[in-house]
Amino acid sequence: MYLGTQVKARDDSDYRVWAQLGIRHVCADPDGNPHHWSAEILHRHREKIEDFGLVLDMVQLPMNSRPIEEQDSPAILLAKDPERDREIDSICALIERLAAAGIPAAKYNLNIIGIPRTKPSLGRGGSLNESFRWSEADQKAGPGMAGVVDADENWERIAYFLKRVVPVATANKVRLACHPHDPYTPPGWRGVTRILGTVDGLKRFVETEESPYHGLNFCQGTIGEMLDDPKAEVGEVIRWFGSRGKIFNLHFRNIRGRRLDFMETFPEEGDMDMPASLRLYRDVGYGYMIMPDHVPTIDGKDAQGVAFAYCYGYIAALLQVVNDEKRPV
Repeated sequence: MYLGTQVKARDDSDYRVWAQLGIRHVCADPDGNPHHWSAEILHRHREKIEDFGLVLDMVQLPMNSRPIEEQDSPAILLAKDPERDREIDSICALIERLAAAGIPAAKYNLNIIGIPRTKPSLGRGGSLNESFRWSEADQKAGPGMAGVVDADENWERIAYFLKRVVPVATANKVRLACHPHDPYTPPGWRGVTRILGTVDGLKRFVETEESPYHGLNFCQGTIGEMLDDPKAEVGEVIRWFGSRGKIFNLHFRNIRGRRLDFMETFPEEGDMDMPASLRLYRDVGYGYMIMPDHVPTIDGKDAQGVAFAYCYGYIAALLQVVNDEKRPV
């Protein structure tokens, strides 16, 4: 397991900074709509990344975390035919092009209502930390563009997608890493039951169309947001998915709070024991990127850059300690 990032480079200097900070592995996309990435574009993009001394581990499929109205492939989760089949066919062809370009993995989301949050909370030193407090949410919010999508309908749409896409990924040996629904929300809120917002839902998901190339973009923060006692419960979740080889990318972030009442934090100040978690990932044989995500908003001229740099350093130091523990004396 090794340090990585999925932050979008603002310009080429960011690639140089990451290399200088010891970040060798990245999830980074070419410009433009992923449906339109040709084999030539993907080859050039990988070669550009490598020119900075970096390794392109992963890209994002045209299925992101934004609300369905802002998606590049909305028909898949809207079950809108015949557009749905055209979008799935395009994604299958993209997976084939990723394999041909030597890109071993892709992350994606199956998201209809985006990433709901309520007003930020004040964090350490006055930072602004993203939060979700059910008591502050519009609990009576009605359906949006997707209408009402209950659990059965959501499973049917996701299974339809997986049945078409997972065999293509398997044949081309491209790992597909799906992000959980962030955060857990009560069934039917805003018309949608978010079936990947619970641990049981994620277990069912990875067991649908079983393949060593079908797994999770495992966000520890999002997992914590599903739990009543994240500190006590997250270890067993890591063991279950990690021991089955279902974690393909790791968002190593923390929260303070619990299901329906939490704020995001820097990694070392939340409720979950991050050193203990990293040892679990090591022990179950996890072998891919570990990256920060959703950092608090801080002051300064390059607030996001500094906040992420802090997290890179934290992860790098923790990796050094944990990896040294495995070395023979």
